[in-house]
Amino acid sequence: MTASPDLGSGAQPALPPLFPFAAIAGQPLLCQALLLAAIDPQLGGVLIEGPRGTAKSTAARALAELIDAAPFVTLPLGASLEHLAGSLDLGQAMAGHALKFAPGLLARAHGGVLYVDEINLLPDALVDVLLDAAASGVNVVERDGISHRHAARFVLVGTMNPEEGQLRPQLLDRLGLCVRLANVEDAAQRQAIVRARLLFDADPAAFRARHADAQAALAAQLRTARERLQPAGALPWSDAVLQAAGALCIAAQVDGLRADLVLLRAARAWAAWLGDAEVRPDHVQAVAELVLVHRRKPGAPHPQPQPQQQSPQQAPSNPPAQSRPPAESTANGAGDSPPSEADWGAMPPEPVGLLRVAVPSLLAREAAKAGAPATKKA
Repeated sequence: MTASPDLGSGAQPALPPLFPFAAIAGQPLLCQALLLAAIDPQLGGVLIEGPRGTAKSTAARALAELIDAAPFVTLPLGASLEHLAGSLDLGQAMAGHALKFAPGLLARAHGGVLYVDEINLLPDALVDVLLDAAASGVNVVERDGISHRHAARFVLVGTMNPEEGQLRPQLLDRLGLCVRLANVEDAAQRQAIVRARLLFDADPAAFRARHADAQAALAAQLRTARERLQPAGALPWSDAVLQAAGALCIAAQVDGLRADLVLLRAARAWAAWLGDAEVRPDHVQAVAELVLVHRRKPGAPHPQPQPQQQSPQQAPSNPPAQSRPPAESTANGAGDSPPSEADWGAMPPEPVGLLRVAVPSLLAREAAKAGAPATKKA
């Protein structure tokens, strides 16, 4: 019989070891989006959509370890608005002292990662407060006779399973980046992911030691990228960059200009991650799908395909291939290029011969007209 832990001793239980971010495989877009949000928290956070077991929570917890002295705060579904934003310190008030602010989860998450599992199930009021603080970096509380504001700069990571409900479009637009995960279908890659997880569960310390160098390199690269964004006017962009961002947003038929602004900030963060001196159109292309996937209107074209599966250390940065124009039909119905996906199953037009039906009464009438002399019309 094992002895139960002494809950009254005041000792904090040891936290389980974290799966290293450098060892995450099979989800390059997820790793890229998290790194971008960590470089520039004012992007507005990351929404991760996908089925169970696709490394959503594992990646979010691993990201906090890459940021220096970063807390990892989880917002439970049953949290109240006061628990999240903070409120009046009732203990101080009842003791007759001056009104004092009691910090909430937003204050605790400052400088770290705020993780919200099943964000689509949270009340809209809490989501609004979350997104306001994530975008501005400041939490403002005006209630219970107090007026207080404090810094709340954190990386917001929200996960959801689309089968359990959707967020309102107004809230989706305010989330900076979005990743839509899918199950890994490649057999070899599935085996590699499962093998890595089994090795980690068997000996976490040895597994973490094996990836310590790669983990340290990622943390250093992230630290450098964050520092490169600090000076005013760092990593400028040209008119060509603005034109590329605007063209992508117009093609996606997004509402408003928030997508353009987020796309430019994300491209700037990606340029900082790569160590480039300025933002280029290929940076915009590399992050466009993360910004537009949840803002694109139904039926709008998808100009950027999914990048190839790569490791987090080499997240995709190549510009996507240009989308293929729709097939144009020739006179005989054959196109020079294959039909688009929207025309799947369409058949080219074919000439059809006309069959003249012989009706005796009509034939006799036509023959009589043909043999009669023409009459002058009045």
